[in-house]
Amino acid sequence: MKKNIGIQGVKGSFHHIVANSYFGEEISLTEFLSFEEMISTLCKDQIDYAVMAIENSTAGSIIPNYALIDEYDVNIVGEYYLQIIHNLMALKGQSINDIKEVQSHPMALLQCRDFFKKNPNITLVEEKDTAQIAKKIAKNKILGLGAIASKLASKIYELNIINDNIQTIKKNQTRFVILQNNNTIKNDNINKASLKFELDHKRGSLATILNVLSDCKLNLTKIQSMPKIQTPWRYSFFVDVTFDKLEYYLKAKSIIEIMAKEFKVLGEYKNSKDD
Repeated sequence: MKKNIGIQGVKGSFHHIVANSYFGEEISLTEFLSFEEMISTLCKDQIDYAVMAIENSTAGSIIPNYALIDEYDVNIVGEYYLQIIHNLMALKGQSINDIKEVQSHPMALLQCRDFFKKNPNITLVEEKDTAQIAKKIAKNKILGLGAIASKLASKIYELNIINDNIQTIKKNQTRFVILQNNNTIKNDNINKASLKFELDHKRGSLATILNVLSDCKLNLTKIQSMPKIQTPWRYSFFVDVTFDKLEYYLKAKSIIEIMAKEFKVLGEYKNSKDD
């Protein structure tokens, strides 16, 4: 039976590309226009896995997605880093001079800002998904409207790429996490973990935790603070750590469980940046 994979966006989106790259092309896709709807569906076991963007090398963390992973108690079971290449596309037979408006995801518009500074006559409009706009243009045969999307989207919806590789920073990567509702498979072949904890609001509490990670030979690859809405001026911390030996991680985890408040393991998985 094919795995049913949830993606944010429609076919041709970057989430679609990651799903194919991680699971292979023999999968069944379920499309969602919001991350929360996707995670909610995963929690009902109506899909097997979900693919979620979590951070970008130029724009930083997607903080609401950290909150969703925590709130819905889903498990990170893998990750994938995708090189993001943005392309301006429209119906065939048009040039850049024919494009009056471009619609795309706010992140895509931000990442292509310099390109559009050189084309100030184009109006930019924020939408929920990149490939969704490509699909809309193709379905409704809309002239004068452009989309920023992947080459896969241009192939699926038979659009012409007017300009390729238009992102300002060419080495532009997004990290995606693979989510599962109930991770019943315990894999010892792990070397990365995502953790969440809260600390006492006193001097040196965070430094103490960081020292534990260092003493146990863990490498801190990510730290993200998030305010606790119910408790003003208190913060939860989300961290990613990598390690060479499982015993190093297990020792650190046992110590942090004692020291921290509301300690939680969000996922234990294989580091995809080993190469």
